[in-house]
Amino acid sequence: MIDWTPFLLSFKLAFISTIILFIVCLPLAYIIARCEFKLKPVIESLISLPLVLPPSVLGFYILILLSPYSFLGEFIQKHFDMRLVFNFTGLVIASCIYSLPFMFSPILSGFKTLPNSLIEASYSLGKGRITTLFRVAIPNIKPSLLSAIIISFAHTLGEFGVILMIGGSIEGETKVASIAIYDAVEILDYELAHIYSAAMLAISFLVLFLVYFINQKMAKK
Repeated sequence: MIDWTPFLLSFKLAFISTIILFIVCLPLAYIIARCEFKLKPVIESLISLPLVLPPSVLGFYILILLSPYSFLGEFIQKHFDMRLVFNFTGLVIASCIYSLPFMFSPILSGFKTLPNSLIEASYSLGKGRITTLFRVAIPNIKPSLLSAIIISFAHTLGEFGVILMIGGSIEGETKVASIAIYDAVEILDYELAHIYSAAMLAISFLVLFLVYFINQKMAKK
């Protein structure tokens, strides 16, 4: 009997990571898109680093950051009695870091396409920054928001290198779908690997289809 627990764990990880990334990236992208300051290129470069860094390099530094021997890892373990490596919490933190640019970049592009006159008109009517963000800016970049959410979700589903380094392969805890495929190949169970891989292929295609389909529908409107 095929164990679908890794897929359920992958969806859980992707869902939680996507929510956290959306909450973080929405105001961050708005501020960077609308403001000019000296450290802006530095911040954008740091956020985009996961796009160019090999997963092994990123995974190594996240492992160092979250390990019980680092300041953060030691603090969390001492005060909250929680290890941040080889458990689900560590996977969420690593996934948020790894998928950050995939949520941030589409939202930033959406905000940059907004005409300044639209934002200034809102300010001239006495609306504050928060009201302008939720009542004016967000409704006008819905395609960008949907793309960011769907792509970030799909990217988290397919993570492997970073997940393997931070979480390993613990049943019901860190063994997500991509790790399950790797484990199946390791034990030469190619039939199971084919089943898991086909399922991931179908999910990935469906996610991309939704992105293009929704964007096309909204463009027509």
